[in-house]
Amino acid sequence: MNSKRNTIFWAIIACLLWSTAYAGIKIGLQYDKPLHFAGLRFIISGLMILPFTVKPWKYIKMIRDHWKIVVWVTLLQTIINYVLFYLGMDMVPGALGAVIVGSQPLVTALVAAIMHKEDRLTRGKVTTIIFGIAGVIMISAGRQAFKIGGAIELLGVLLILGANIATATSNVLVSLRSNGINPLVLSSFSLFTGGVIIYLFALPVEGVPRQSLPLDYWLVLLWLSFMAAFAFSLWFKLLQRPGVKVSELNLWKFIIPVVGAILSWLLVPGEKPEWLTLTGMIIITVSLIVFFLNVRKSEVKKAIVSNK
Repeated sequence: MNSKRNTIFWAIIACLLWSTAYAGIKIGLQYDKPLHFAGLRFIISGLMILPFTVKPWKYIKMIRDHWKIVVWVTLLQTIINYVLFYLGMDMVPGALGAVIVGSQPLVTALVAAIMHKEDRLTRGKVTTIIFGIAGVIMISAGRQAFKIGGAIELLGVLLILGANIATATSNVLVSLRSNGINPLVLSSFSLFTGGVIIYLFALPVEGVPRQSLPLDYWLVLLWLSFMAAFAFSLWFKLLQRPGVKVSELNLWKFIIPVVGAILSWLLVPGEKPEWLTLTGMIIITVSLIVFFLNVRKSEVKKAIVSNK
C-alpha cells in the first residue's frame, strides 16, 4: 500500500480535488467575505472528519502528546495559509492568482531543501519546476490577460506568496515530526480549530455575515468543506509515509491548473480552449511524465545495485 505508484495515485486524487477549489472560492466570495467564508468552511471540514478519527479519549491523548506539531500545523496550514490566501485571491485577477499559486511546488522545493537535508534540489526537480511554472503561465495567459495593476494587486501577490511559504513549511513539518499521530486527528483538529479562530477574527474585521444566502452558496460551501476534509487528511497521510519527499510529492500540484482550466471550459459560459492554454497543459503533462520515468529508472538502478 505504501509503494511509489500508490503514493502518486493518491497524490493525483488529492490534487484533482484541490483543482475544484478556485472556482468554488470565487463563487462563494460573490456572496460572503473572505475570512468569514474560510472560517466557516474549515469548521465544517473539521467536523466532517471527526466521526472517522478515533475514540474521544485517544483523540485527546494524541493531541496532548503531539501538541507542538498540532499547533504548528494549525497555525501555518490553516490560519496563516488561508487567511493570506483568501485575502490575496480577493485582491488579484483569477489568472494572476493562478500563476502565483502555481509556484507552490517551487516554494516547497526551496523550503524542503532548507529544512530537510535529505530532500535536496536535484536537476530533475529543477527542470520539472521550471517547465511546470512555464506551463502554468501559459495556461493563465490563454484564459485571460494577467498583469499587476497597482498597489492592491501587488499586495495580493505578496499575500499569496506568503501563503505558499506557510503551507510549504507545514508540509515539511508534517513529514518530519508527525509520526505517531493519526493524520485524521491532525487534519480534523487543525482544520476545526483554525476555522474557529479565523471565524472569530472575521467577525470584528468583516462584520456580521448576511442572514440570507442563496442555495448556490451553501452547495459550494459544503463541497469545499468536504474537499478540504478529504484532501488534507489524505495529504497528511502521504507525507507521513517512509521515503516520501515533500518536494517530489508537491510536484504533482502542477496538475491543479490543468484540471482547473478544463473544469472552466466545461462549467463557465464563454470559456473555451486557447492554443496557449493547450500548450501549457502539454508542457506540464510531459514534464511530470518525464520526471516520473526518471525516478522509476533511478529506483531500478538502486535495486539492481543493492541485489549485487
